[in-house]
Amino acid sequence: MSSIAPLDPPARLLMGPGPISAYPSVLRAMSSPLVGQYDPFMTDAMADTQRLYRQVWATENEQTFLVDGTSRAGIEAAITSLVRPGERVLVPVFGRFGHLLAEIAERALAEVHTIEVPWGQVVPASAIEEAIVRVRPTLLALVQGDTSTTMNQPLDEIGAICEKHGVLFYSDATASLGGNDFEADAWGLDAATAGLQKCLGGPSGSSPITLSDRAVEVIRSRGRVEAGIREEGDESASDFIRTNYFDLGMIIDYWGPRRLNHHTEATSMLYAAREAAAVLLNEGRDAVIARHRLAGDAMLAGVRGLGLGVFGDVAHKMNNVVAVEIPEGLAGDAARQAMLDDFGIEIGTSFGPLHGRVWRIGTMGYNARRDAVLTTLAALEHVLRRFGAKVPQGGGVEGALDVYGAAV
Repeated sequence: MSSIAPLDPPARLLMGPGPISAYPSVLRAMSSPLVGQYDPFMTDAMADTQRLYRQVWATENEQTFLVDGTSRAGIEAAITSLVRPGERVLVPVFGRFGHLLAEIAERALAEVHTIEVPWGQVVPASAIEEAIVRVRPTLLALVQGDTSTTMNQPLDEIGAICEKHGVLFYSDATASLGGNDFEADAWGLDAATAGLQKCLGGPSGSSPITLSDRAVEVIRSRGRVEAGIREEGDESASDFIRTNYFDLGMIIDYWGPRRLNHHTEATSMLYAAREAAAVLLNEGRDAVIARHRLAGDAMLAGVRGLGLGVFGDVAHKMNNVVAVEIPEGLAGDAARQAMLDDFGIEIGTSFGPLHGRVWRIGTMGYNARRDAVLTTLAALEHVLRRFGAKVPQGGGVEGALDVYGAAV
C-alpha cells in the first residue's frame, strides 16, 4: 500500500481581505494538548478568555464569550436569538455583508427592512434614525467594516439613536475588531460579533461575541433547556429560540456557572482565540489599532505611488484593507494569480458590482507590518509591469516608506 503524503501547505503571504497569516504564537497555542471540556484547566481557560475579550471589546458585559464556528456562526447566533419571527429588523446596506445580515434575518423569519447607499459610501446617522422612526424595528443590524467595499461605518452616534427609540443595536465587527476603533459600551452596543481571521490574527473558526444586559434579558425571555439536562425550575418559553446550536441562552449557560452541557467546546480554537486576544492586549489595544492605521496608510500611499486609483470614500476607509482600482485593459484575475504563483502573495478581488474592477489588499493582524507592506508593493509593481501597465519605478515602495518615515 502506498503511504498518504503529509499535509504540506505552500508558504503564503496572505495580503487579501482575510483570512490572513496567523500570529506564530496563535499557531503554537493551537498545538497545545487537549483537555476535557470540564477539566478545571479548561473551565479556567474559558473564564480567562472571557476576561480578555471584555478588554478587546471595551466592555463590562458579563456575557462575553465565544461561539464555536466561523464569524457567520456568531452573526446567526446573535440575530436568531435576539429576533422573534415576525419582528422587524432594519439593516443599512453599504456592501455585500449588509446583504448577508438581511439574509440571515429573513431566514430567522423576521420582517426585514433595508436602506441602501451606493457601494463605496457609508450610511449617515440621520438616514438611519429616519428609517428607525419609519420602520420601528426591534433590532438594528449594522456592519461596521465591510471588506467588500473597504468602508468603515461610523457607529459612535448610533447607540444613542437606538436607545432613544427603544431599538436593540447589533453590529457585525468581523473584519474590523482589533484593527479599528471599537467601543462596545461607550457606543451603546447591545450585541456585537467578530471573527479571528482578520485583524485579530488567528484562524477562522471561532466567533467572539459580547451581549449587553438588555440583550441577555431578551435571550432569557426566549429560553429553553433541552430534555435530558433540564433541571427543576427550568421553564420553556412558548416562543423559544428556534435553533439549537445557535441558541445563545444555552451557550450562556454552558459558559456560565451552571456549565450546562450544550456542545463540546472547540478546544484548539479556544486556545487560538485566547492567544489572539493576549497578543493584542500585550502589545496594547490602542497600539495595535495604531499599527493597523499606519500599515493601511502606507499601503494606500504605496498603491497611489504606483499611479493606481482607490475605490470609495477614503475618509471612511477601514484601516486594514484598501480597494485598488484595476487599470483599464489589464487582466485583473490573471495578474492576481501571478502575484500568487510568482511571489506567494495573495490579494483579493471583490464581489458583485466590484468583481473585476478592484483588488482588495489587506494589512491586518500579523501582516500589518512594514516588511509585508513593502514586499507586497514591490511584487505588485513587477506584476503590473509584466502585464503591460506603465507605473513609476519604485513608486509603491517609496510611497509607503515616506509614510513610515514620517511616523518615526
